[in-house]
Amino acid sequence: MSTPFNIADYFVDRNVADGRGDRTALVHEEGETSYAELADMVNRIGNLLLSLGVQRGDRVLLVLSDSVEFVASWYAVQKVGGVTAEAYTFLPAKDLAYFLGYTEADVVIVDSVALPAMREACTLGRSPEHLLVIGEDVHDGEQALLPLAGEASAELTAAATTVDDVAIWKFTTGSTGAPKACVHPAGTPLASYQAYARGVLAIGPDDRVLAVPKLFFGYARDLVALYPFAVGGAGILYPQRPTPELMFELVAKHRPTILVNVPTMMSSMVASPAVADADLSSLRLCTSAGESLPAELYRKWDAMFGVDVVDGIGSSEAYHIFISNRPGEANPGSVGTVVPGYRARVIDEDGAEVPAGEVGVLEVSGPTIAREYYGDAEKTAATFHGDTVRSGDLFSVDEAGFFVHHGRADDLLKVGGIWVAPSEIEHCLIGHPDVLECGAVGFTEEGLERPRAFVVLRTGATATAEDVIDFCRERLAGHKRPRDVQFVDELPRTSNGKLDRKALRELVRS
Repeated sequence: MSTPFNIADYFVDRNVADGRGDRTALVHEEGETSYAELADMVNRIGNLLLSLGVQRGDRVLLVLSDSVEFVASWYAVQKVGGVTAEAYTFLPAKDLAYFLGYTEADVVIVDSVALPAMREACTLGRSPEHLLVIGEDVHDGEQALLPLAGEASAELTAAATTVDDVAIWKFTTGSTGAPKACVHPAGTPLASYQAYARGVLAIGPDDRVLAVPKLFFGYARDLVALYPFAVGGAGILYPQRPTPELMFELVAKHRPTILVNVPTMMSSMVASPAVADADLSSLRLCTSAGESLPAELYRKWDAMFGVDVVDGIGSSEAYHIFISNRPGEANPGSVGTVVPGYRARVIDEDGAEVPAGEVGVLEVSGPTIAREYYGDAEKTAATFHGDTVRSGDLFSVDEAGFFVHHGRADDLLKVGGIWVAPSEIEHCLIGHPDVLECGAVGFTEEGLERPRAFVVLRTGATATAEDVIDFCRERLAGHKRPRDVQFVDELPRTSNGKLDRKALRELVRS
């Protein structure tokens, strides 16, 4: 018999039941929201969802900016036994139409930022039965969420869900195709909290967490509005798109103890003119994930701010971080060692473990592996094997158990008959003092594949393409050196901030 467990009951209601209702759960532009206030909003939205016919196992799509309403709506779906799915607010209508059709959600909650695109999306394909709008611009056929929730009861008993009931859809990035939902049961976030948030970060009641990525990205949502709630900590919310200057401002204003970061923003923060007045002294650590953190960038960050960086790797397939460095024990250039409760191997194409130091495909086992890619039986069978997921990521592991990421198998370039990982070129380039961001892909020259680098220079930089190539010539083997460097104003990125290599390859072809 499955163990009874409801995500909202554990992460929100338990704080009120245990006497922490007056503690701050969320910090935001309008002030602070206590656990008791959050629980009240969760219950009201939950009762509204029930009145609209949401039943256990039903999917609800959230397309919301970071806000108290986002967090309350997410937990409301969980409390009534529904399944949460999230999409980025700045997606174009055609992408939102994909999510509407894929999730088959009868209830969609959207705010004013995404509303115009959502209205257009509803004309392109499947339209939800109920479109709940946060904001005042409500058309016929739509419903204003907050007034309706305000009229609903503040009393709601949590659905009698178990650790095995499906509760969360975490989407892949869509960098190699349309995003697919990794299906997770209710017990997964609890297991992830225990293994990573407690076992690695030692998150506690005095922690206040601020994230660079937005909450639709599970890496941010869990660290801001789930893990801290397990111990009565607080998350910090802001609706704007992140910039280095905004992050410095928010840290100064709200004094977080943990900054959830990504390498792209770390590089921008180090290079920002605002760094001269930046004060990150409130931070006890900074997490990094989403893409590889070059050792040189780690050293620049450490020299500039002296804030401990805990780099790690996770995936939607495994829910969250499963390999991580440890606070105060970073091994720059590696993503650390296996998180407690997980197992990881680097294997060859036959499934045999490769010797230490050799590159192969990463295979991870643990308590948070997704059940499937929804609607894709073939890809599910190739990727998931019980509590084990075989990733498309290339890694090596040394004798001490530290894992090094070498990119994805489908990103490799074959130069002069030798496989080259673009990430190795990028990690070299980021060491150049004038380089802010970079991405490497292949291009064809006289029928042969060659590496090309797209580079964003720092403001005021004077480096030429030949300067950058010479920098790499001194540090990389000849076949790895970029043959061509093109300067661009910005690099294409996916909605969760990762380098969009598919779009970068299109630049090569154009």
